[in-house]
Formats: sequence, C-alpha cells, structure tokens
Amino acid sequence: MARRRKASRPRRSRSISVLNAFESYMYANILTQGALGTSPIGVITGDTDLQMVTGSVLGQTYDLGVAGAGQISLGDIVSSPGLALATVQSNVMSNWQSMALQTFATRISFKFGKRLLRAPLANINRNLMKPLGVGIRL
Repeated sequence: MARRRKASRPRRSRSISVLNAFESYMYANILTQGALGTSPIGVITGDTDLQMVTGSVLGQTYDLGVAGAGQISLGDIVSSPGLALATVQSNVMSNWQSMALQTFATRISFKFGKRLLRAPLANINRNLMKPLGVGIRL
C-alpha cells in the first residue's frame, strides 16, 4: 500500500501589518479612555495619585470623594486595587454607550478604508515593502 502524502501546511506571512497594529491601538485607546480615563501609554506611565479624601466636621469624619480618579494608572491599580476597580467600574457604567459607538465606528471606518485603498496599499506593499525585506506591510 502506498504511503499517504502529508498535507502541506499553509504558509503564514512573517510580516507585521501597520494598519492592523494601528487598528488594535485604536481599540485599546477606546477601552482605556472609557474605563481608565487615559491612553494606553498613560496607563503605564501615569502618576500614582489615587486616594480617598476624607474630612471632619465636629468630630465626625466624612468621605468627600476620590482624588486622582480622573486618570487611573497601573500604579494606582497596584497601590489601591479596591478603590481603583470601583472607579473603573463606575467609569465603564457611565461610558459604555460611547465606547460601543466608538468601537463600531472604528471597525466600519477601517473596514471601508482598507477596501477603498486596497489597490494603492497592495502597490506599496509589493513595490516598496517586499523588496526591502523589512517584515512590515501596510
């Protein structure tokens, strides 16, 4: 009996798409702006300034609110996770509609933009990027 031929594996592109990377960054930006109030870079490099503000009147202490809740950073999440997650939850509850609309608009615009610019992008990838061999395509 003859040996069976192995199925050939599909070839995968070894290049990085700049447009796909930019689209992914846009989605990350929508998520972090709505939930944390800052950009993805600001989440990593932001100040650690989240704290509960209290005040006292006639011996009674009152919670006045949260200071530094405008921009939540990774340092805020590590230093006071309960307060940071409560702030993130309230931000998501108040911003979920705009986040959904921005996500939808981003998806539609990239889909139609890539479709409209298919020929010029293919020309650039074929004539500039491929001969350079840098592993990047548009």
